[in-house]
Order: sequence, then C-alpha cells, then structure tokens
Amino acid sequence: MVLEFHGPAGVGEDVWIDVIQKMDEVYSDLLQYEVALEEKNAALEESQQFILSVLTSMSDFLMVCDRTGKIEDVNRSLVQLTGIAEHELRGRPLFDLFADPASRRQATDIFSGRMDIGSVHDCEVNLRADDGSAVAVSINCTPRQNALGKLVGVVITGRPIGELRRAYEALRHAHEELKQAQAQLLHSEKMASLGRLVAGVAHELNNPISFVLGNVHAMQRYADRLKHYLGAVHAGAAKADLARLRGELRIDRLLEDLEPLVEGTIEGAERTRVIVDGLKRFSAVDREDHEVFNLVEIVDRSTRWVTMAGAGDFRVELDLPADIRVSGSPGQMQQVVMNLIQNAYDATLGRPDAYLRVSAKVAAGAVTLYFHDNGLGVAAENLPKVFEPFFTTKPVGKGTGLGLAISYGIVERHGGELAVVNDPSGGAVFGLRLSLATS
Repeated sequence: MVLEFHGPAGVGEDVWIDVIQKMDEVYSDLLQYEVALEEKNAALEESQQFILSVLTSMSDFLMVCDRTGKIEDVNRSLVQLTGIAEHELRGRPLFDLFADPASRRQATDIFSGRMDIGSVHDCEVNLRADDGSAVAVSINCTPRQNALGKLVGVVITGRPIGELRRAYEALRHAHEELKQAQAQLLHSEKMASLGRLVAGVAHELNNPISFVLGNVHAMQRYADRLKHYLGAVHAGAAKADLARLRGELRIDRLLEDLEPLVEGTIEGAERTRVIVDGLKRFSAVDREDHEVFNLVEIVDRSTRWVTMAGAGDFRVELDLPADIRVSGSPGQMQQVVMNLIQNAYDATLGRPDAYLRVSAKVAAGAVTLYFHDNGLGVAAENLPKVFEPFFTTKPVGKGTGLGLAISYGIVERHGGELAVVNDPSGGAVFGLRLSLATS
C-alpha cells in the first residue's frame, strides 16, 4: 500500500515543500542567533567581571552619580574610607558624604552647572571618615554621557591628600639625594682629574717659584754688599777708599739689577698666585655663582696642566683669539676642557705624533670650540654612547666613564651643547658650543 500526503485543499505539494524548507532555514538561523547570543553574553559577563575586579583593586575611591548627585555605584575604597556599606551608599545623595559646608558648596556648584565638570581636577574637599573625622581628599570629575551624547551623570575619582603629600615628600627626598649624589660624583671626578694632573701642576708651579727663589738669593747677596758699603760710608771712610770699595763691590751694577730683580720676583709671585687661584677654582665644591670669564685662559691653563702631566710626547696647537668672554662657572668649565684634552691625550697615547688642535668659531652670539685629535676616532657603534654615565672603552681601572658624562651635564646647565663626530681625515672632533657673554 502506498501512503500519500495530501496538504490543505488547493495547496500544491511544491508549495508545501517550500514552506518546510523556509521553516528549516528559520530554525537554523535561530540556532545561530542563540549561539552568538550566548557568546556575547559570555563576553559581557567576562567584561563585567574584569571591570568589577579593576574597581575592587583600585586604591583610589570611585563614585558614579546621576545628574542630581545621587550615588549609583561605588568601589570598595570608598566603602573603606567612609565606613558605610555599599548598598547604603547607593541611592544616597553625594552631598551627605562631605564633612563641612564649604566642601558641600563645591559639590553643589559642580552639579548645578556653575562649574564645568570637565575642568574639575585635583579639587580639594573634605570627606567624613568612618570615625567621624574629616579627611582631606583630592577629587577629579568626568562627565558621563549616554549614546546620544546627553549628560546623564558624573564619575568622581579621588584619593586622600595625605597619600599624595607622602608620595611628594618621598619624591622630594629622592630628588635631594640624587642632587647630593650628583654633586659628590662631580666633585669626585674633579679630584680624580686633579690627582692625575698633580705632576703637571707641580711642574708649572716649580718654574715661577724657582724664579722667585733665585731672585731672592741674588737680592740677599746684593743686600750683604750694600750693607758692607754703607758701613764704610757711615764709618767716615775717605772718598778714595769709598770709590775703590764701590768698584770692588760693583755697587753701580747692583743698583741697575735691583729693579728687574724686584719686577721678576713680583711676576713670579703673581704667576704662582694665578696657578693657585686656578687650582682653588677647579678643586672647590661647585657653587651656583656665575661670572663672566675668558674661555681662552681656561683652555690655555688646562692645556698646560694636561701636557705637563703626560708621560709621552703630546703636542697641542691652540688656534684661538686672544679673548672669548662667556658666562658661567670657570671651575666647572675648566673641568670640561680638561676632560676633553685628557680624552684626546688618552686617544692618541702611544702614537709617535700624538696631536690635538683646538680651534674656535664665533658666530651668531655663540662660540664653538673644536677639539680635533689624530687618534683612531670613535667606533660607529659607540658614538651614541660616548656621553652615557660609566661608559668607557678603557681597560678596567683606567677610567670611571664619568668624565664625559659629567662634562655633558655641565655644558647643558650652562645652556650649551657638547657633541662628537669622526673627522673624514681621521681622529675624533669634540665640539663645545657656548653662548657669548652679553655684558
């Protein structure tokens, strides 16, 4: 027996099959929608859990309010600060949490429109803590808008100012310690440089001191002869005897020599004073005192000290004008110049023709000193690191890696620039740029 399916009267079999197919398609779409809905629901639950965990872990307190100031949501930090349960805070007016009328007035101004919500940053108000005391807090407000851009409320975040003050105090203390450490490093590097140059300074001091000492011995001999001659004069010796004695003691020649001897002694003493003054300026703990000084004198003195302390044959050519006036600390700038010359000396050590040329270019109210040595130059990969603290290519124990780094900082504080490049003809060129003194 064959069973036949008969649809509603007047409806063909093809139409009925189309209806069933459409029902299958709709059912399949419903299944897909259900799967997508479940996936979106899972993502939404995950997002809610993430937001909840963030709000819970925040150390800053957070309040979400509507346009009238009624609290809609809070985080755990606000509950801990106020001592009020979360469910009691929801629906409560924000203004009840403030500890004094002035703070309530500020909050009222925010929600009444008298203040721009977006401009409220680090506003200081007092909240009532769980023990009834007033806690100073710093709050920030952000407007909350719906999908159409309409204002629906305010998000308020903040933290107790005591924490901010403690953090600021810790930061200030750390900054002071860093400044002290920087000053100690600067002074230590100066002492290290001075120690390396003691031999050169001693040699430079030896010249004028020896000159003064020789002149003093000569004047001492002259004094004995003058004493002998004046004794004869006061004793009433005859003119013929005095004339003979004057010739034997060469009194006339003595009198001619006295003036240059005194002038030479004064000059030697002055040279010694200048050297000692330079040492005092260089070795003294740095102060903020600024003065106008001649940069050429700094370069000249630094060159003498480094070259006299060097063991090898190191030649320095100075191609500089007689006077370059700049403003700043002469002692600090001398440390910079000495470091650059010492660096050139170290870079050319062992070469039979060790050489450094220092030249200057004055333009547009500034001077640039160029220190060009004939060493091997700086490796390309090391050029960006030359002025980094503790970077050095010298063997262990031969350098601290602080000289150029400290020099870079000194030049920056003087409003200048310090840079290095390799010259195509060979060697490294350090450029020191400073503004000329305006007065």
